[in-house]
Amino acid sequence: MQVSLIDNYLLSWHQVWFFTTKQKIMTNHSSKSIVFITGAFIGNNCWDEWKSYFEYEGYKCIAPAWPHKNASPEELRNRPLNDLIALNTLVEVTNHFTSIINAFPEKPILIGHSLGGLIVQVLLQKKLGFAGVAIHSFPPMGVNIFWLSFSKAIWEAMVLFSSSKQVYLMSFNKWRYTIANGMDYEQQKELYYQYAIPESKKIIREAFNCTAKIDFDKPHSPLLITSGSIDKLIPASLNYSNYKKYTSEKSITEYIEFKAHTHLVFGVPYWKEEANCVLHWLQGLK
Repeated sequence: MQVSLIDNYLLSWHQVWFFTTKQKIMTNHSSKSIVFITGAFIGNNCWDEWKSYFEYEGYKCIAPAWPHKNASPEELRNRPLNDLIALNTLVEVTNHFTSIINAFPEKPILIGHSLGGLIVQVLLQKKLGFAGVAIHSFPPMGVNIFWLSFSKAIWEAMVLFSSSKQVYLMSFNKWRYTIANGMDYEQQKELYYQYAIPESKKIIREAFNCTAKIDFDKPHSPLLITSGSIDKLIPASLNYSNYKKYTSEKSITEYIEFKAHTHLVFGVPYWKEEANCVLHWLQGLK
């Protein structure tokens, strides 16, 4: 087996807590197109810095909004509770990105954050991407989800006994605890108003059922799963369990945990550390 570029790179990467891989198989081609897939509770403007970074490196990048979310976070927050966002389902959002990806002349690289990371895993299973990066990914069905911090953070969003015809907007206090922990108050508030948006309750509920099922034994395009050691929404241990589920010996599956990173990888000083590591991993696939 050959060794990818990232092995040597990570030896001097001071923010990586640990790195592990299941298989190293060099690919014989590459892709220069990237589709960024946003997660729940956050606007697609979160990718602005990532897009600029990868475009500078020669990639063609898009970060499409989910259905009914093509507006600024402020505008989305000011919409009524029965906004069309409430109608979004995980199947519809996945199909939305499938249509976008199928319009590319080549299979693009798929990079998703949180629930967007789960969508990346689903799309790779459908052979729709050259490679995928699941950043602090929501766990697929079959991955043990009984981590207290995860259950506590996500239960309010599921609100099983409330109407699914109304959107859910994460409160600022919940945002401080689950998304932007470890930051000072003013930075937490600034990022909340910059990124936070209402979400469909159906999306969160469906993420726990067979809609998000992955065949972990099936060969797949190269996949990198990342996590943050102080992520309270999707703990690193949950991401590692996600990674460990993959068993195909014919596929590249790799995992990196970043020391002292939270769930939010946008608008924070360390966003570029994760982006840079992702870039080197992609370059190592050539």
